[in-house]
Amino acid sequence: MKSILLIAVVAVATLFSSCNTIIGFGRDLRMMGDGMEKSANKTQGHSSGDTSGAPVY
Repeated sequence: MKSILLIAVVAVATLFSSCNTIIGFGRDLRMMGDGMEKSANKTQGHSSGDTSGAPVY
C-alpha cells in the first residue's frame, strides 16, 4: 500500500512540475507565431497593432 501511495505522489509531482514546462512551450510558440505574423505584415506593407507578448499565467 505504501509503495502505491509513493508512486502516486511521485506521478502527481511530475505532472505538476511539467505544467510549467508546457505553459512555457506554449508561450514560446505564441511569441514565434506573433513574430512571423509581424514579419509577414511588414513584408506585405500592412500595418497592424502590437500583438507581441504572451499571456502571463
